[in-house]
Amino acid sequence: MKYVVREKMFAIGDDYWIEDEHGRRAFYVDGKVLRIRDTLELQDPDGNEVAVIRKKLVSLRDTMTIERDGDVLVTVRKKRLHLLRDVFRAELASGEELEVRGDIIDKEFDIEYEGERLARISRKWFTLRDAYAIDIEREDADAAMLIAVAVCVDRMVDKEHDDD
Repeated sequence: MKYVVREKMFAIGDDYWIEDEHGRRAFYVDGKVLRIRDTLELQDPDGNEVAVIRKKLVSLRDTMTIERDGDVLVTVRKKRLHLLRDVFRAELASGEELEVRGDIIDKEFDIEYEGERLARISRKWFTLRDAYAIDIEREDADAAMLIAVAVCVDRMVDKEHDDD
């Protein structure tokens, strides 16, 4: 299933819809303003919370967590000492790891588990600057979690480049 992320430029609180490949609203990203740390809620179309994305306040490297039902589901951070390209690691609560690799800055990257691609994130199908697709390749994959990982990586890269 493909999802389309169209971020609104200058949106208050960074709120935007993620649509499925048929143009139906699938998830809503609700940026919580006036919080001490970066917080985003991923909601289903009915407004039910599917995941909460938070930037960790204190960490050696930029780190974001994805929570579900109050428990940390995934911790996303940039991999240390990777010289050629940006590589991010998403550590699941179970101890398993997902690797996020590719051209992260230009939004052409994959989310992999043990060498198998679970999702491909790509901007190449769009002429809009702030739109990209998330193609979930496995039907049994947790689409909300993979979308949340993509949103984390996108957010961390954007913040890193804004700081430069």
